[in-house]
Amino acid sequence: MEVYRALCFGLNFLTAVLALNTVAGVAVVVVLVVVVVVVVVVVVVVLVVVVEVVVVIVAVVVAAVVVVRTLLENAAIKTYFVKVTI
Repeated sequence: MEVYRALCFGLNFLTAVLALNTVAGVAVVVVLVVVVVVVVVVVVVVLVVVVEVVVVIVAVVVAAVVVVRTLLENAAIKTYFVKVTI
């Protein structure tokens, strides 16, 4: 609901500025467009960083599981051979 109100306010403000049809109105529109573009770029960059961090965490966990499993399998094989040879 708040997003809807903010959008309505923004559109009303933009309409009022465009109605001025002056250099100041055009400058305000340009500033608003630049602000929107910057916000979108920042959000995309933050999302990309978060996804990369999650991917790295998952890769580290998978590598740790593989290492632990390999160590446990090696220990089990050694224990088996020791029991068989004794």
